Amino acid sequence: MSQTGQLFETRVVPVLVPLPAERPYSYAVPDGMEVAPGSIVQVPLGPRQVAGVVWDGATDRVDARKLRPITRVFDCPPLDATMRRFVDWVADYTLSPPGLVVRMALRAPAAFDPEAWIEGIEATGALPDRMTGARERVLAAASEAPAWSRSGLAHAAGVTPSVVDGLIRQGSFRGVRLPPPPAVAAPDKGYGRAELNADQRAGADALSETVAKGGFSTTLLEGVTGSGKTEVYFEAVARALDAGRQVLILLPEIALTQSFIDRFHARFGAPPAEWHSDVAPRQREKIWRQVAEGRVKVVAGARSALFLPFQNLGLIVVDEEHDPAYKQEERTFYHARDMAVVRGSIGKFPVILASATPSVETRVNAAAGRYGHVRLAGRFAEAAMPDLSLIDMRAAPPPRGRFVSPVLGKAIAETIQRGEQALLFLNRRGYAPLTLCRVCGHRFQCPDCSTWLVDHRLRGQLQCHHCGFAVPRPEACPECGTLDHLVACGPGVERIAEEMLTDFPEARTILLSSDLPGGARRLRRELDAIADGEADIVIGTQLVAKGHHFPMMTLVGAIDADLGLANGDPRAAERTFQLLHQVTGRAGRSGGRSSRGLIQTFQPEHPVMQAIASGDATRFYEREIAERERSGLPPFGRLASVIVSANTRKEAEEHARALRRAAAEDGDIEGLGPAEAPVAVLRGRHRFRLLVHATRRSPIQAFLRAMVAAAPRPRGSVQVQIDVDPQSFL
Repeated sequence: MSQTGQLFETRVVPVLVPLPAERPYSYAVPDGMEVAPGSIVQVPLGPRQVAGVVWDGATDRVDARKLRPITRVFDCPPLDATMRRFVDWVADYTLSPPGLVVRMALRAPAAFDPEAWIEGIEATGALPDRMTGARERVLAAASEAPAWSRSGLAHAAGVTPSVVDGLIRQGSFRGVRLPPPPAVAAPDKGYGRAELNADQRAGADALSETVAKGGFSTTLLEGVTGSGKTEVYFEAVARALDAGRQVLILLPEIALTQSFIDRFHARFGAPPAEWHSDVAPRQREKIWRQVAEGRVKVVAGARSALFLPFQNLGLIVVDEEHDPAYKQEERTFYHARDMAVVRGSIGKFPVILASATPSVETRVNAAAGRYGHVRLAGRFAEAAMPDLSLIDMRAAPPPRGRFVSPVLGKAIAETIQRGEQALLFLNRRGYAPLTLCRVCGHRFQCPDCSTWLVDHRLRGQLQCHHCGFAVPRPEACPECGTLDHLVACGPGVERIAEEMLTDFPEARTILLSSDLPGGARRLRRELDAIADGEADIVIGTQLVAKGHHFPMMTLVGAIDADLGLANGDPRAAERTFQLLHQVTGRAGRSGGRSSRGLIQTFQPEHPVMQAIASGDATRFYEREIAERERSGLPPFGRLASVIVSANTRKEAEEHARALRRAAAEDGDIEGLGPAEAPVAVLRGRHRFRLLVHATRRSPIQAFLRAMVAAAPRPRGSVQVQIDVDPQSFL
């Protein structure tokens, strides 16, 4: 049987269906039906009809007459060999069923059928019996394009559709079929080229050269906040478009999308296609189809955009490559940055990783020469970096019940008096992370998770941020019944906003948090208002740290800078450094204004705080890399997390211990645990965790497969999740 991309010579083919299938199923091909690897088909699966993809490889040795036949072949571009190899690679690396991986590539089933053509009209050259001014305008407008929709021509000519209908009856127009309109207009690579300084031009030329040369490469584009990294990699995007290739730009947060869309539009005269959870289903279907057909040239989207079926992908840009939001931690566990590099390697095209604070893994790869490295040393338009200093909270504590140091409070007052903006950053949503009764000590805990309920005053609720459980905020303690003795412990952004409204009642204050009512639209409006100078004090969570340009922002205060250091995450120091560096970088992004960053900390001697205050990022990275190397942690070693969950603690612990006993002895691979996970109960399920630590070259996937195969099969409510290269240790 030949399966090298030609039509199958036999009448049995493997089909990968978007379910937790470990391998493709075999189906018979009806007489007269033509399929090849990559064809998207409909097949029976039990009582249902499901979409699937004809796959590569051998089929089961079963008589074709005993197999169920393929129902239909969709009129849709096939998944090419590059995409199929990518799906197989991701499944093999993450130990995920290939069916769940291909499911991410088949997210828009309504797009498998062609879009409907539009009834249109074109001019015949015949003039009407009687000419009027309105008819003249219609004929003049019609000459500007070969064909029109009836309503579109009427709108362009400034007349009612009845005028167009009259010309159709007169024979001046005849009906034609028009292709469906594009999801977005085609970008113009020469539309709005920015004036780059010498440093930026050198970086843009280097990136453009990698695109022009072709073939696979990965380049780190590193530059301080406000250095113009986006404008620099736009030149590489233009070069890829010039070569007729498609481009994917990955963004970590939906909140970043609109400001990025605006910048892209200003540069290329048209927006890119957006791909994220807020895009309407019909638009998603249109984008999926036109990406597969090659009509959409640039997509800007979240990590799932990596699995779109591009016809001719020639460049991937991963913006803010260090951001933890690129890690997916449900169903298929994968890191979009790393998988973007893999997709570039398989497809033989370049990948650009952009960041002001690169991940340690990317830094090490660049230093070792595995990645190219383009640096932007200064800010755009010669804007100065903010002056950074630490506020020792032991020496300058806030008043009792307050959380803003007098030092920072004085700086805020001076800033708004000058007509400038202050940003207060706290990476904690809601009003307070814990509520307790001061009489009996009762603490409000989620009934389904081993976590405290967060007080959200604006919504009047106590909510769990892990499972979403929420209850109205009570007035009396449910344990002892005492009224008015519930106390909020610790600050959230709502509490900081309350403090600012008390201290600065005349100031225009905006609170930014991803869980406030109004969603992404409200967030975009408020970000625009801040950029336009319509706020004096901004209080926000980590979403304010990323990619925003606030020209009037000259003061940034980090409220609880130590927050990220208080856990056992081996990446805690790196993440805290990145977050604080990014958020303080929001200050002073327009030239001519001096700016400050003040960081409240109880640990001013901590290396992270010293690195931030000194501005010496190189020293921090050197220390962190050396520490990782000593410990054998990524990128010098490998980690995998195995989470066992069940309805009861006993079931989870017993199966976790059985997995540990089944682990083969290997000098280069070490199993640690099991131990109860830090979040021991999540959504009502008890959780135990094993951690597998291996040397960099060890076959950790083979070790994990052997361990799972040797252990008893999970029974009852037991589930096992494997996370290769974990980012979260909860």
